[in-house]
Amino acid sequence: MNFGSSALVLAVVVFATHASADPTQKSEDIVKFFAGAGNLGAARGICVGTEEECSSKGETNKAPAKKSSLDMLVNFGLDSAELDATARSELDEFAKALKDSRLSTLSFVVEGYTDASGSARYNEGLSQRRAKSVTAFLTSSGVEAARIKAIGMGENNPRAPNPYDPVNRRVEMRISAQ
Repeated sequence: MNFGSSALVLAVVVFATHASADPTQKSEDIVKFFAGAGNLGAARGICVGTEEECSSKGETNKAPAKKSSLDMLVNFGLDSAELDATARSELDEFAKALKDSRLSTLSFVVEGYTDASGSARYNEGLSQRRAKSVTAFLTSSGVEAARIKAIGMGENNPRAPNPYDPVNRRVEMRISAQ
C-alpha cells in the first residue's frame, strides 16, 4: 500500500470515528450554562458521557459540596491517557464554547485523576498525562493555552467509594468564576 492510500484510509477512519460520536452537549448549551459565571452561586456541572454514565455519576454525588468552580468530566480507560472518539467529540463542543466571546474571560484548570490501580508515583504521572491530553486537544482546537493549566492529581478525590471504580479515571475541567 502506498503513502497516498494509507493517508486516505487513515482520514476515513478518523472522520468515520469522529462522526459516529454525537456529542451529548452542544457548544451553545455549554455557553448558555457558563454565561454569567461571574455570579454563579452554588456550583453546577455538565457531564461528558452517555446518558447512563452521567446518571450514575449524579448518583454518587447526591449532596454536592459548595465549590467556586464548575466541572465537566472526561473518563479514560485503564492505564490510558488517550481520548476516545466520544471524548474528542465532547471536547470539540467544549472548545467551541470556550472560544465564544461570552466565555472569553474564563480560565480553568484541567485536573487529571486515576483509580487506585498502580503505585501512587505512577498514578501521579498518569493523571498528569491525562490532563495534558485534554489540554493539548483544547489548544489544538484553538483555545488559548494561557487559559488552561494541566495538573495531575493522582488517585485523590475519588468520585466513587470504590477506589478501583472506572469512574475515578477521569479529567475534570474546573472553570473558575474568580
